[in-house]
Amino acid sequence: MAHINLLPWREEAREARQKSFIMMLVLSALFAGGILYAGMMFMDDLITKQTSRNSYLQKEISLLDGKIKEIAQLDEKRESLLAKTEVIEDLQGDRIKAVKLLDALAKTMPQGIHLTSIKRSGEQFLLSGKAQANARVSAFMRELDENEVFAKSNLSVVARAQAEKTFTLSVTEKKDDDEEDE
Repeated sequence: MAHINLLPWREEAREARQKSFIMMLVLSALFAGGILYAGMMFMDDLITKQTSRNSYLQKEISLLDGKIKEIAQLDEKRESLLAKTEVIEDLQGDRIKAVKLLDALAKTMPQGIHLTSIKRSGEQFLLSGKAQANARVSAFMRELDENEVFAKSNLSVVARAQAEKTFTLSVTEKKDDDEEDE
């Protein structure tokens, strides 16, 4: 029987399988590296896009913040103008009211009474004057109480000075219907 040595053939086949295995391992590593590199590039692209979106949003937010501040300033100006308008309207209403009050005061004053001073404190009027008799002061107070402009009168001081009586009385102004509603 002839003696055949099969060892080198098996070694060559083993070396060929080992080379093929190493080649597949290197190719797999290269393929995995390529996929990893592509994934990293994709993520970098996503991060770059998101960063540009964030900077755009920050720029728009800063523009909107400026507009909000401008709106707040306009609201403050509006409130100031509304307050000024309200004061002007109140003054316009009070101007007519003062004329009505003085007219009503003149109409209610009987003969024999002369006012020396009129002081106003809110809705309260302090009237000082001279009268020929106490009856004239009483008649004046009744006229004030019956008048639609004045609410109630209260006599504070009556003093006699020479031939005339001096008096001080307070009278309250009636509120209008539209003022009561407010």
